[in-house]
Amino acid sequence: MRQFKVSSSITPRDSQAIARYLSDISQIEVDHSREVELAQKIKAGGREGEQARNELVKANLRFVISVAKQYQRQGLELADLISEGNAGLLKAADNFDDTRGFKFISYAVWWIRQSILQAVSQQGRLVRLPLNQFNAMNLMHREKAAFVQEFGCKPSVEELATITGLTEEHIKMLQKADKFHTSLDAPVAGDDDSEMTLLDKMTSKAEDPDHQLEAESLHKDLSSIVGQVLNDREKHILFMSFGIGGQREMSLDEVAEQLDLSRERVRQIREKSLKKILNSKESRFLRKYLS
Repeated sequence: MRQFKVSSSITPRDSQAIARYLSDISQIEVDHSREVELAQKIKAGGREGEQARNELVKANLRFVISVAKQYQRQGLELADLISEGNAGLLKAADNFDDTRGFKFISYAVWWIRQSILQAVSQQGRLVRLPLNQFNAMNLMHREKAAFVQEFGCKPSVEELATITGLTEEHIKMLQKADKFHTSLDAPVAGDDDSEMTLLDKMTSKAEDPDHQLEAESLHKDLSSIVGQVLNDREKHILFMSFGIGGQREMSLDEVAEQLDLSRERVRQIREKSLKKILNSKESRFLRKYLS
């Protein structure tokens, strides 16, 4: 089996990459009987400690996937959930105390869940939710699903408040905040098998001469707003990603290679930049282009 290196930023972006990743970790031999020995080597540090940390983490990668699957359809792709779970697993390996008498995975599950929950609450929505509010929203979703399963209809606000123990005002607030954003790279369903994205759909109007002046006006307003809201690196990444300013639209991999950054880091900066623009007061000047 080829060498498999554990990383906190394993984020395959398509189904084939995920399948390949799952195939890799399915071949890893697991021996939980060595947890105490590995934990002691990690504490000792050095090269052996690093190797022990890598071995302990690899033995539990499959468990991360089982946890990550529980948080799908909440704003982040499975690949990102796995990445965040792996980051939590690495932290658990660094902090595990074998003298407490419990198994590593019993300790690690808290770190894995917290890492995933924090990512979903901060990155899965345009409006960032505090972790306690995100947990309340998860409770609301679970009880709502159970209610529909039992009675065949959706519960009212009053019924949700009763079964969750939350106030009606709290339920209404959670329902209002329960919105997801759509990526400009999201595929648009059509009659053919083309991989057209939402961005392609939005920019296709530029081919029509009637929209040429509007496109030039949009570029002028966008450049002005970006200059006020974003720093130089964020502006550079955004312009490269979406082909703004007359340059060719570049993929995340191309941008990452040019700037010597990881693909995941480029994606994070791009998403953060879009949110900063959307949440800025200057974004009102862009609303006229959405009609």
